[in-house]
Amino acid sequence: MTDNRLGSAVSPYLRQHANNPVDWREWGPEAFAEARERDVPVLVSVGYATCHWCHVMARESFSDPGIGELLRQDFVAVKVDREERPDVDASLMASASAFTQQLGWPLTTFLTPDGHVFFAGTYFPPSPVGQVPAFRQILEAVLDAWTERRHEVDANASAIAAAIRQGAEADRAARGGEGGGGDEPRLPSVDEIRAVVDQLEQAEDTTYGGFGGAPKFPSAPLLEFLSDVGADGDGRASALLERSLHAIRATELTDADGGVFRYATKRDWSVPHYERMLYDNAGLLAIADAEQARGIADFLRDTLRRGDGAFVAAQDSESTIDGRRVEGEWYRLPLDERGRLDPPPLDDQVLTGWNGLAIRGLAIAGARHGDAEMIALARGAADAIIAGHLADGHVKVRSSTPRGASTAPPTIEDVGLLAEGLLELALVTGELPYADVARTLVDDGLAGRFDADPVLTAAGTATGEQPQTAMRSGTVALAAAAATLAALTGDESYRAAAASLVADRAVTGTERPLGHADALGVALALQRPSREVVVVASDPSDPLRAAGHGARRPGTVVAAVTPEQAADWSAAGFTLFESRDGLDPAGYVCHDRVCALPARTVDELNAQLSTPDA
Repeated sequence: MTDNRLGSAVSPYLRQHANNPVDWREWGPEAFAEARERDVPVLVSVGYATCHWCHVMARESFSDPGIGELLRQDFVAVKVDREERPDVDASLMASASAFTQQLGWPLTTFLTPDGHVFFAGTYFPPSPVGQVPAFRQILEAVLDAWTERRHEVDANASAIAAAIRQGAEADRAARGGEGGGGDEPRLPSVDEIRAVVDQLEQAEDTTYGGFGGAPKFPSAPLLEFLSDVGADGDGRASALLERSLHAIRATELTDADGGVFRYATKRDWSVPHYERMLYDNAGLLAIADAEQARGIADFLRDTLRRGDGAFVAAQDSESTIDGRRVEGEWYRLPLDERGRLDPPPLDDQVLTGWNGLAIRGLAIAGARHGDAEMIALARGAADAIIAGHLADGHVKVRSSTPRGASTAPPTIEDVGLLAEGLLELALVTGELPYADVARTLVDDGLAGRFDADPVLTAAGTATGEQPQTAMRSGTVALAAAAATLAALTGDESYRAAAASLVADRAVTGTERPLGHADALGVALALQRPSREVVVVASDPSDPLRAAGHGARRPGTVVAAVTPEQAADWSAAGFTLFESRDGLDPAGYVCHDRVCALPARTVDELNAQLSTPDA
């Protein structure tokens, strides 16, 4: 008889496994205490609700009563939703890299009762395929090692844990400890950052666009770096960005309704992996042209948006047609034929950080393209997250579903991405409350106010956040938000903290940009002369506002406010807005907070914006 404990889980992924003939537990100290008492290894299987190969392994192996019996007798089996617990996923991924470079989901790891990984892989089939053994063979081999060569298991697990601890200590030393401090961090120079474009030109797939072979990902952080360097005056970067975006929007990777799939399985961007993630689409919004951004915003509005304005995490790759679960078939139908079938289900998890990324993308795109609905969508998501996931400006909930709030602790991803998103929305709308919340979040992030996982802490394998390839990382977002606050408040400690957060990541990005580009844009902004642009106009359609938003580039902060809003910002300690409520309309261009005379027309403002930054 099974003792599966996932039926009441908040996570949709865990609930998908509630009827498996496996005694699944949720991640926590209790599962590891049981393993110690029984002296058995822990199987930790990590996935997420819209993951196709997770579904496949569930049907092939975790629905097999024989596998369930084997796991019940000789293991403690734990299911983890990587969206709900990115801290656990990151730490297990770091350990798994010792066994395979083909990392992904489902992630299959075997741990000692003290939380140390001693073997790992990804998807294992029900029968051997080439050099890949069957899942049952893996279980039997793990058991053999556990019972017959325990000293080797313990030694390997300890060595991997020690390596992770050393890496984490090196990261902390590079940052000068929690919250900055220590030696001045070394950011890459502007020339070093611009030289990355040379590497990317060499890595470009000149036949089909994008970078690398198959599988091929949209890689929004990499494309945003190109956008930043292009806005800083590098025409090669702008051309490379446009070719890459064209490849994404003109191929099968973009669905007929405007949403973008997670990746293509073929080099020519064909045969998508059909799941559609909020983070991919939100990241592309910040850099897409008007037509592409409108399509993505329509997808977010029509498919991922909940009634309260928040966005759910993803749409599945599979749907049920004629009683069978099939991948991609619904998406391959013309739009006008889809209505006769049930659409692929949604991962109905609302994640704080991912919504922050969507708020940012919608706010940037709405301002750039003059699209009021995008800004309204951003505002709706912000209000929903603040009401449901925050208390007194602090993140209290990482994940929620209609079944309630998860007990998973908020992470730097939640704090950093939401802070950056709310600041962008505040600068676009002039609405101070979003900036006030963002400031609290940045202070929380810089102070490291996160609950550490007790299992990972006891094992000494907590890694925090891993470098991101598909999504802007929380650390980078926190740094960007801190740098923006420095410009708005005049508090240079925020700028120093931002540099500490991204320096090490940015150096790595100059060496290996294809997988580590997300910090380069923030590093470039920190290395450029600071420029602040404030447009004061009561009329939301005043052309000065559009001219100001067009000045966005690394190192420049742009705000648009009414005179009344300017006074409110100034009273709240955002000193950039002092004495900005007397003229309407007016544009103020400042270099390192030394401001030119107010510009009263678009021509005057453009003339000031064209002045060299030195």
